[in-house]
Amino acid sequence: MPPTLIAQPTRIAPAGNKPKLIDEFVGRVNSQTSACSVARMQSPAGWQEPGQTPDFDEFTVVLAGTLHVEHRAGSLDLRAGQAVIAHRGEWVRYSTPEGAEYIAVCLPAFSPATVHRDPE
Repeated sequence: MPPTLIAQPTRIAPAGNKPKLIDEFVGRVNSQTSACSVARMQSPAGWQEPGQTPDFDEFTVVLAGTLHVEHRAGSLDLRAGQAVIAHRGEWVRYSTPEGAEYIAVCLPAFSPATVHRDPE
């Protein structure tokens, strides 16, 4: 099978208190891929989403700004050039106090049915 070109991402509707841009390159929507998803996030200062306990591992690489990651044992502040792995089945909540741009890779692919967000 030859390589599959992904000509452009699909804009995905975000969760959270402020508008955020999610561009899915690989995943259930843009490439009909369930094994993995790859998305670029652009999030404004003050953005936060509900906590979640996903059924997937999420690998996040921060390109710019600061990504705040809360977890049951505390919290982390990631800056450009840093990454974090949020493990499936563990509670986590993301926010961007100063705004951020980052890449998120989910294994298996992100799905609203498997993210298990906290009630808002």
